[in-house]
Amino acid sequence: MFRYETHLHTYEGSLCGVTPGSMYPQYYKDLGYDGIFITDHFFNGNTRIPKYDSWEQRVNEFCLGYEHAKEAGDAIGFPVYFGWEANFEGDEFLIYGLDKEWLLNHPDILSYSRSMQYDIIHNDGGLVVQAHPFRERGYLDSIHLNPENCDAMEGYNSFNEDRHNHNAEIYCTKHNIFILLSLCSVMNKCKHIRACVSPDNRA
Repeated sequence: MFRYETHLHTYEGSLCGVTPGSMYPQYYKDLGYDGIFITDHFFNGNTRIPKYDSWEQRVNEFCLGYEHAKEAGDAIGFPVYFGWEANFEGDEFLIYGLDKEWLLNHPDILSYSRSMQYDIIHNDGGLVVQAHPFRERGYLDSIHLNPENCDAMEGYNSFNEDRHNHNAEIYCTKHNIFILLSLCSVMNKCKHIRACVSPDNRA
């Protein structure tokens, strides 16, 4: 059995991240994890990246958290993978299996609808997971469920209330949807590692 952190934000890329990417690999390795996925908030979400005129500059800066984590991971033989978290109307999606070059070659990505995102990413070999689908927060005015536009849903997120995770588990079980478990914000209880902390808790 393998254990990976699949939902993780860095200081470099996400406004909710307060820990540099380089600090994560050793920490997670010491916890017994087999690897981590860096999934910073993308430009349509809680990103730290300014709206540069240059798409290349935006992507290069966005990828720094992952690149710093990857460099640190390579130095200790710990796998670090690239991803991101896209946002629509408060419903967010974790994207896996693609890379920086893919982002550089898709400057129109912010114009995608949910279905376009799913189809195009799928066609290029990526995976789409709806993050924390039943989350209720002050900055959210509705819940959008997208079983037709994702490969799985995040059934557990440690930044959620128990009832939010329970509702996701019930929904996924009833509709035969694969469930992803994420422990990213457990790290906010650690003295030195705080993965997903912000004033409005947008993890």
